[in-house]
Amino acid sequence: MIAGASWKSLIICPNQMMSAALVEGLGREIPQGAALQVPTYPPAHALAEMLTTHSPTVCFLDVGTDGERALGTMVELLAAANAKLPVVALLPGNDPETILRWVRQGAAEFLIQPFTNDQFNQMVERINKKLTAGKGDGSQSRVYCLMPAKGACGATTVASNLAFQFKRQTSKKLLLGDLDQFTGTLSFILKLKPNYSFTDALHHARELDPAMWKSLVTQTSGLDVLMSPENSADASGSDQQDPTLIVDFMRTMYDLVVLDTAGVYGAWNLALAKMCDELLLVTTNELPALQASQRALSYLDQNRIDRSKIRLVVNRYNRDVGLSKEVIETALHEEVFHVLPSDYDAVQRALIDGKPIPVGSALGKAMVQLGEKLEQKDPETTKKSSTSSSWGGLLSLFSRTSS
Repeated sequence: MIAGASWKSLIICPNQMMSAALVEGLGREIPQGAALQVPTYPPAHALAEMLTTHSPTVCFLDVGTDGERALGTMVELLAAANAKLPVVALLPGNDPETILRWVRQGAAEFLIQPFTNDQFNQMVERINKKLTAGKGDGSQSRVYCLMPAKGACGATTVASNLAFQFKRQTSKKLLLGDLDQFTGTLSFILKLKPNYSFTDALHHARELDPAMWKSLVTQTSGLDVLMSPENSADASGSDQQDPTLIVDFMRTMYDLVVLDTAGVYGAWNLALAKMCDELLLVTTNELPALQASQRALSYLDQNRIDRSKIRLVVNRYNRDVGLSKEVIETALHEEVFHVLPSDYDAVQRALIDGKPIPVGSALGKAMVQLGEKLEQKDPETTKKSSTSSSWGGLLSLFSRTSS
């Protein structure tokens, strides 16, 4: 018997002979481990139910019987439902190119027929290391993920200034990361021209160490910054990859991590939403942004993102020309966690200078308050679900446009 007896294995394997050989090997090497066998590539709803009811610690996936369906299961379903679940690719033969392909697609390990005791021993040892990773010095790290409800809500400006505010109020080690694959603008805002980006971290995710990481990040004003690629072509395919390994590594290196993203949609962003400790959904008090917020919240609900981690932040707030905080809360059935005032002049000056917004400005003061609220231990939010008849017209509009 080898380490891993507490595993719960999910085996997705249409190849009956391969499945039988795997079960025999697991029974011999991990006799106390539970296994759920699935003889076909399951649809999304069935897989989600399996992950919820069985709570597997590892998934064995047959990638030889139908490579395309196996790829869809791994990238579109498993990564979206549980980005941290290690996937062991089951291969019918020792083909280096095929092995490399599946490793790049996110396979944590692989087993090659015929399955041998040596393979099982090495695989279990490496998977156990992955399962216990982050339970040491990275377990106290907090990851804040900022996601705009729609484009042009100012989420990147909020993310960068929040990171600088954290730097002012704490001595903790900090990372600001731009994980927007195609339209990241953090380098423009901070006037930085990095040599590397998060795509380089992805390519070397399995061999990251502190020395390599130091070469990938750029320092500015005491912050480590991980950029998005300047050329969007360099990010091609990154939306189909799993950010788990690099975010887990960030946790081991930093006390606080602030991640700027493109939004809530897609497997990449869902994986980040699942991994972060708090998700700041950034919107404005304009009606189109409010409708986008409703759709974003619905999408997050459908994909089982815990509402308790979501913090609604209303940026560029101007009660005179937009919806009030009370209307927003009533329409979305969600408390507004924080309001950031419209402060065009302060933002434009900061953009021109490539510096954070001054703390003495109206927006700067609100950013200070946001940082303090987020750093409070276990901040509680009150969900407001009551509606008033005076908002009937607005709510009926939302009902029509989101159906």
